Amino acid sequence: MTGWIADFMNHPATYLKSGWFQISVTNLVVILLMLAIFALAVLIPFPKDKDGHHK
Repeated sequence: MTGWIADFMNHPATYLKSGWFQISVTNLVVILLMLAIFALAVLIPFPKDKDGHHK
């Protein structure tokens, strides 16, 4: 593999540590994105027809 992806993949992961808790930055970003998508799915209303009923 060549290019910027190979250069990125050849570096060790960066970890955040606080006491007993340790997480890689990549995993933290994925978790935050999943939580944001879940929040949007809960907050965005379902489409309604003219009478105000859910489709």
